[in-house]
Parts: sequence; structure tokens; C-alpha cells
Amino acid sequence: MYQIRQLRLLQKNSMGQSWKLATGDYTTAATRPALSETGTEQTETIVIPKRIQRSPTELLQSLASTVGRDATAPHFKYSDDPFLSPMSNVAKRTYAMSKEAGRKAAKWIKEEHRELFLHQEAQPAIEKFAPRLIFSKESEVDEAVLKNLIEQGELSDAVFVYKLLEEQGVQISKELKQSLLEMVCFFNNQEPLSEEYIEERWFLQNNRRRERGVGKTWKDGDLAENLYSSIEPKTPQAYATLIRGMAKYLQCERAYALLQEAGEKEIILDTNTFNAVIQIVSLLKDTAEQRWQLTQDLLQQMAKQQLTPNLGTLNALLECISTFGNFKLARQASLQVLAEFKELNVSLSLGSYYYLLIIFCRERGPVSHIIVDILNEISGKAFFIQHPKDTYFFATAMDVCRNHLHDKVLAKKVNDLLHTGKNYDLIGDSFKESVYYRHYLALLCQTETVDDFMVTYDLIVPNIYIPEPGIMEEILRSLEINGSVEQIPRIWSDMVIFDHTHRESLLLYVLRIMVDNQRPDNEQLSAQCCQVALDMYQKIEEQAISAGKRNLRKNSVSFTGQMLGDILTLIVRGGDVNNFEQANEVFNYIDKNQHSIPGTPSDVALQEYVRSCVHHKAPTQSLVVLQYAVENNMESSKLAQIIHQGFTLNEIHLAKLKSLVGDMDSLLLK
Repeated sequence: MYQIRQLRLLQKNSMGQSWKLATGDYTTAATRPALSETGTEQTETIVIPKRIQRSPTELLQSLASTVGRDATAPHFKYSDDPFLSPMSNVAKRTYAMSKEAGRKAAKWIKEEHRELFLHQEAQPAIEKFAPRLIFSKESEVDEAVLKNLIEQGELSDAVFVYKLLEEQGVQISKELKQSLLEMVCFFNNQEPLSEEYIEERWFLQNNRRRERGVGKTWKDGDLAENLYSSIEPKTPQAYATLIRGMAKYLQCERAYALLQEAGEKEIILDTNTFNAVIQIVSLLKDTAEQRWQLTQDLLQQMAKQQLTPNLGTLNALLECISTFGNFKLARQASLQVLAEFKELNVSLSLGSYYYLLIIFCRERGPVSHIIVDILNEISGKAFFIQHPKDTYFFATAMDVCRNHLHDKVLAKKVNDLLHTGKNYDLIGDSFKESVYYRHYLALLCQTETVDDFMVTYDLIVPNIYIPEPGIMEEILRSLEINGSVEQIPRIWSDMVIFDHTHRESLLLYVLRIMVDNQRPDNEQLSAQCCQVALDMYQKIEEQAISAGKRNLRKNSVSFTGQMLGDILTLIVRGGDVNNFEQANEVFNYIDKNQHSIPGTPSDVALQEYVRSCVHHKAPTQSLVVLQYAVENNMESSKLAQIIHQGFTLNEIHLAKLKSLVGDMDSLLLK
């Protein structure tokens, strides 16, 4: 199969020759013959090892491995500045994509104004910095130009030059056509995105996974099929290339038909071609039994052609088995396949274990503890990428630990494996990393003590993972169960940073935890809760004003009577004169907008507010509260008793009190 792009390394022939000259017969003082005690010469030979080929970044990687990742710093692709670092998953992707957009803009300027970039200051010249060649119908091209474009992976230019050579009647060798066919089939004749745009490639991969569910994307009758038709006689490489291309882009029926045609003509194909067809068996047959029968037929064809199965064959079989609706057959088939490949000495990759997890740990199937055996087998081992599905293992394993087994011990084993060696490179893209830590945090907040959980929370959030609203709700639920109100100021601060303040359910959770877990002996905590309530009140007001200007209230939080009552209670508990003024402001808002606010504050909230009025000697305000309670058919007798017993009322206040609740003597006797 055509490689996506070859590494463009500097020529090392001259360097290698000079190295040989320098190390061949070079003599130093240490290698000169030494005299023994008898006066005879003794020769001591120093063996200089051969030069080790190293990548351009290997030294940097070695240095980085001695430091490790700093959990208090953001990813290196973001600015190490708290005011510039993205604080939401959407902002992270937007930030990363924006940086790549800047690179693409710079590349576009270089191509559009190529006359400004003709100078070559580097010696030797760096090909990547040179402007890209532009081909036209007047360009003088030959097979060498086409070969060079294919080696560099320039698909659009290679196709243009090929068509230009065809128009000029130039005879193209069959080997060169085969190379072009491999590239066209690999990319489906679509210009690939440059490898340097990592974030955009990840985003496109997610789109391709969605397209895979839509159907085939293979271009029928396009250049690939024309190239295949022009290769005569047909070679095994031509068959294999077209079959793999069709299988990759889900032209399943024709790929399978070509495989059968090659078998009938006794053309020996390779193992990877059969692997590609096995991967699409689930799209060729409907039932599990038919799929299993077809995979067995394909394996028999491989045995007939004396082809040795490899890791790709194993993972293709497991992928096909994972689509079986018959759980019993899927389990038996997967165990049978593992036994066969163990005899062939084929080692499993993380992708193989991923398929085993989705085969055995199904949502509606029986509980399976296969992950225990898997972790016992691979714990402490360092892995490297062997299969595209290797990056799916860790997120799936953590999902199994959380939703299938609900076992934090296994989850910590998975996390230890992730941080073994360079295994973190196999966590996948930023989306899979987010899924992994979503399951990990959700499981820990349900199974660990609050103090232990907050240690992990502080280590991961926000530089590695930013909790989604659903996970934040799980965390708040855990704090509510444990009565850990002292953690609320920290969590609220994160909610503000992560832009979760427009989630009404989260705001109600925060208020309920603070109201239900009063700590009268902790004045500092009461003041912090009061500040959280005031901050929440201001932010909801700002949302209402902003939504009113835009005539959009879909994503804004609206005040409710219960919410305002909780805010009022927390402000009153702050115990400060300024807080009492803020409490008056909140209640006046409630009283003024009582016809538009759904619900009413709780009786307890109004009673605490009236006691605060008594403490701050505000009888007029307390009577306003009593009037509000009477008008809304709330419990008013308790409020009247607090007012009557807490104040020395004048005649005006007594008359007002009597007009609201009637005779106080009879009320006090109740």
C-alpha cells in the first residue's frame, strides 16, 4: 500500500563516507602500539561503534522524558497564561484550530506570492521551504517528474501530470501506473490534508466515522478504475490495490467480487488484501451466522494460497465478530480466534483488547470481567502503535470500569497502565482523552471520599480535562451526599471559568448544598457561601439583560421563587451589614416581580430574612415581607409572631400588622 508521505531527510551518503574515512584507519595516542616489559610491541584496538540513525527530535524527546508532564501547566499548544488558556472543550478546539488556520494562511501567502520566497539561505537547501511547483498544459514533464510527485505524495499534481502525459502520448511504465494507482486508491482521488495540521485531521477523522455509517464514498468510474483498466496484463498488485481502496471507502460488493475474480484466475493476493475484505464482512452479510461463515471461507482461501495471517487479520476478525448480535456466538468465535492466533504466535495489540471489551462487555449483555484478565496480562507493559484501533482501548476500558463494572480499583489500574512508558501517546485525539477522563472522574466521585477525589480533581482539572455539565452535576451530587459544603466555593469558581453558569440544574444544586449544610460555627465559610450567592444573582441578572437585548432566552437562566429564596437565605447568613442591604435588594426584586417569577421562596427563607430584619432593626421591611407572604397565601402566622416578639412596634406598625393577620392576641395563643 502506498505510504502517505516519505520522510524528507537530508542526504547522508557523503556524511556516511566521511564517517568511514574518519573511523577507518585513524590512529590516536591510545591506539599506538604499546611496549611491553620485554620491549615487544602490544597492540590495543579500540572498536568504534557504528553510527546510530536518530530522528531530528529524538534528543528533545529524551530530555522531555526526564521531566514528565506538568499538571499545573496547559498543553504546549496553548499559551501558558491563565488569561489566554482556553477553559472549555469548545474553546480548546477553537484555539487549536485557529492556530492551524494561521499556519494555513501563512502557507497560502507563500504560494500566492512565491516571488518573495525564492531565496534559499539554508545550506543545504530545505525543500519544504521552497515554493511549490505549478504545472500547466505548457509544462515540460516526463516520467521522472511524475515519479517524484508520487514519492512526495502530491496527489493533485501527480494526477494532473499523468493526464498531461497521456495527452502528449508519452508511454508510461506499468510500475509507475501501479504507484499512481496505489496513491489514488488510498486517498480516493481526494487531496489529503497535510500531516502538519493535526487538530484538523482529528476533526476530519470524526467526520469520516460519521460518514462510514452513511454508506460508500468510493468514486465509481473515476481515475482509479481507469488506471486499473490500463494495466495489462493484470497483476496481483493491481488487484490488491483496487480491492483495498474499494473496501476502505465501502464499495463492498465490488471489492468482494474482485477478490472472487482474482481467486478464480488463481491470482495470489497478499494477507492485507484479505484483511481489508474481512473488515467489511458485516456490510456484506446481515446475520451473525452468515458473517461468521463468510469469514471462515475467506480464511480458508488464505490457507489455500498459503498466506500467513497477521495482527491485521486478527483485528479484522475481531471487528467483524464485534458486530454479531448473537452474544453467545460472538463470545465463542472470539475465543476460538484467540486460540488459533496464539498458535500462530501473533501478539495482541491494544486494538485487539479493545475489540474484546466491546464483544464481552455489552450494555444489554451479561456482566463480564474480561478486563481483569486483560489488565493482569498487560499491566506494566509499554506499547507502541500497531493498529489504528489501538487508540480506542483506554477510553473504552475506562468506560467499562465505570458503566459495566463500577470498579474504581480497575479504573486506577487502567490509569496506571496509561502512564506507563509512552502509553499516553496511545490515548488518541483530544476527544478520546476527554471521554477517558470523563469516565474516570465520574467513577471516582461516586466511589471515593471527597478529600481523595479532590486530590485527583486538582491534578486533572483544568489543564488536562475540563468537566462537562453532566460530570459537574455528578460531582455536585457527591458533595451533596457527603455534605461537603466547604468545597462549593472552589467548585463554583471552576463553574464560572468553565461557563457552566447558564445551567439551571447546576445552579440549583449549588444553592441546595449551601442552604442544607449550614455551618454557624464557621463564619468564613458562611461569608464565602454568601459571596457565591451574590455572584450567582449578578450573573443571572446579566444573562437576563443580555437575553432581553437579543430577544433570546433559550440559553439563559431565569429566576424562580425557590432560587431567589435560597439566595436570600445565604446572603442573610453572611451576617454583615452590607449583606443585609444586599438581602433587601434581592427581596425587593422578589416583591416587585412576584407576578412574573414562577413559584415563591420557602417559608424558612422568609423567616430567616425576617429574623435578620429584627437583628438589624428594620420593622418596616419585615412588614413588607409579611405582606408578601399574605398576598401569596403563604404561612404568615410564624412571621407575625417573629415580628411581634422581636420589635417594639409603634401604632402605625401595629395597625399594619393587625390589618394583615388580624388580632395578635388570638394569634399568639395558637
